Amino acid sequence: MTLPAAARVTQVIGVDIGGTVLKLGRFGATGQCRAHLELPTPQPATPGAVTTALLEGLERLDPRHQASGIGIGVPGPANRAGRVARLAMNLPGWRDVPLADWLEAQQDRPVTIANDADCAAMGELWLGAGRGVQDLLLLTLGTGVGGGVIMGGRLLTGRSGIATEPGLILLDPAGPRCKSGNHGSLEQHCSIGALKRLSGLEPLELAARAARQDATALAHWHTYGRRLGMGIASLVYLFTPERVLLGGGVAGALPHFRAALEQELHQRLLPVFREDMVIVPCRLGNGAGRSGAARLALDRLSLPEDSGPGEASGKQNSPD
Repeated sequence: MTLPAAARVTQVIGVDIGGTVLKLGRFGATGQCRAHLELPTPQPATPGAVTTALLEGLERLDPRHQASGIGIGVPGPANRAGRVARLAMNLPGWRDVPLADWLEAQQDRPVTIANDADCAAMGELWLGAGRGVQDLLLLTLGTGVGGGVIMGGRLLTGRSGIATEPGLILLDPAGPRCKSGNHGSLEQHCSIGALKRLSGLEPLELAARAARQDATALAHWHTYGRRLGMGIASLVYLFTPERVLLGGGVAGALPHFRAALEQELHQRLLPVFREDMVIVPCRLGNGAGRSGAARLALDRLSLPEDSGPGEASGKQNSPD
């Protein structure tokens, strides 16, 4: 479903599907949030249950259908056309789900979907810590490790739409098993679970102890920073970003592991690859995903007054 070429889009909706919370926001074309809503993710979070919850949330957020289109971030790769959620490893039953078609059949307005970390990168580029940058790498350090890459101001998704899953790159072939079937992925060394395996503590408690100059806590953060630095170094050699953005629950502890992270990058990267590159925390917090999903909706609706990175859409069938 597409809008007439002459249509002027003034509002869109951005949605971030999380394992515990559905975040929705209605945005103007220049980024102002007109309304927002958070709902618990149904459990189990099957495709049909989530779709039903989203339809209810959309009606609450925008009962007058002021928004002309909807963008949705899903916790896994989406196809290049922005129609199908290919896989969500942490949600049951999410394989090749034509979510855009299901919602369009009920909403009668265009829907586009993308990976949630890609949406976060777009949100930060549009309204957050990535403003003014053409090349950036974003990593989300949370339950898993996700990420998005912007090159030349455009979201990098690859030929099939599923490129850039930085959490799945190899760090240590003898490391813990990953849900992807890999062993020793970046996610298995830098997620919240990995930090708990390392320290036996939740990230907030470990950060609190480090703030009190506890030597053991500081040593754990040093190890974490080194491991993250190893992964980022490989990604920098591929993408040479001007800015590396860190988000997610662990990123709040950046002051405790920044020194070790930057030391690792200094040792592993040739100077020409790290010159002018800076590492900064994300600015939009938990709102980055829905902001970026809204931005993608704007782009994919081909807004003449605020166009940017994005790709065109396609179409498919309806839910059980």
